[in-house]
Amino acid sequence: MRKIIVLSFITLDGVMQAPGGPEEDTSGRFKYGGWVTPYFDEVAGKVMEKQMKPADLLLGRKTFKIFAGYWPEHADNWPGINDVTKYVMSRTMKKSDWKNSVFLKSLANIKKLKRSKGPDIQVHGSGELIQLLLKNDLVDELWLKIFPLTLGKGKKLFDKGAIPAAFTLIESLVTPSGVIIANYKRAGKVKTGTFGA
Repeated sequence: MRKIIVLSFITLDGVMQAPGGPEEDTSGRFKYGGWVTPYFDEVAGKVMEKQMKPADLLLGRKTFKIFAGYWPEHADNWPGINDVTKYVMSRTMKKSDWKNSVFLKSLANIKKLKRSKGPDIQVHGSGELIQLLLKNDLVDELWLKIFPLTLGKGKKLFDKGAIPAAFTLIESLVTPSGVIIANYKRAGKVKTGTFGA
């Protein structure tokens, strides 16, 4: 069984849309693209470098198009990116010039992929895909970078469909610019109780 690991940049109010640049995703008239840039310090860079280890990728169509337009020519910044398998969840795309791209059409395809042998699978961006994975309890770990700002509007990581699920903190760090880096591992069902009981 392969682990599915979601890596996401989010704001304090959970927005994940267009962290990398103004033109990345302007849907819904989103005007804050590139919001991570003022907070991306050397410590955050080292964490990202560590997390961008060779792993297969599972991406939604929109994120895949952004990645395919950038990473093939910038692989020095992400060693191995062109060699790993890129699984793409899309009902409309069927091929790409980016080598090692495999197209999936259904949740059943993702479940079969998770049951297969191979390296961990990382999910970057891909908001709609993450919603599908969370709704179907297919996320093994969440590697979050929580930035010290709120944006109010924008696509959110836990917008809809997440099932009740417990997670355990396995690693954490706060950068000099105030970014909380927190890695969580799936830890069974939600437990409840009463204070003072």
